[in-house]
Amino acid sequence: MLKMPLAMLAASILCLGAMPAAARTNHDAQLWVNLTAQGSISGKLVYFAEIQPRLGDRADGLDQLLLRPAVGWKLAPNLTAYQGYARVISPVDDGADIREHRSFQQLSWIVARPWGGEFSSRTRLEQRWRSDGDDMGWRLREMARLEVPLAAGGKTAALGYAEGFVALNSTDWGAKSGFDQLRVFAGAEIGLRGASTIELGYLNQLINQRGGQQRVNHVLSVSLFLRH
Repeated sequence: MLKMPLAMLAASILCLGAMPAAARTNHDAQLWVNLTAQGSISGKLVYFAEIQPRLGDRADGLDQLLLRPAVGWKLAPNLTAYQGYARVISPVDDGADIREHRSFQQLSWIVARPWGGEFSSRTRLEQRWRSDGDDMGWRLREMARLEVPLAAGGKTAALGYAEGFVALNSTDWGAKSGFDQLRVFAGAEIGLRGASTIELGYLNQLINQRGGQQRVNHVLSVSLFLRH
């Protein structure tokens, strides 16, 4: 199971390297704030629910708002399968906001615990509908994540992850089959009361856009996870 997620991530990076060198790149400074609650409902039945405003245009205005709940079932102590829904709102300056509905299936897997930390994989398959088109888009996402404590018994850990996105089909609202985006994060995880944590750091988001253009978002990412 480990080989397939890592192979998908490597394929995304290779796709990135194969993109035309002449592509135009636009840069933006952003702030992403994520509040997630998660825990057990009953026995092996679990849930998570998140709200995430993303501020763009040099962190001066709302770029996107995401609402994403899911329910899951623990297949094993280190393996959980989820079914979820996401509502995504993208404001547009000169027209109606773009509204997106997503259904998604997710497999979260704690692969190993190296150096007293945790190496995990998250595989997510999305079905996407947008208000500016009629087609349903399919997208596959694969994240590899590593957190390592900075000191034995301490509450702070170094944290890094990479997530590759691949569109599985093209749509009338602009999705293009193939490499969609790549996110790379570096920062820290700080333990709070109980199992709750806060994650702070820098996230680089490279998006493959229409017409051979690329967008790079330089993101200050702040995420609070309330676990019970």
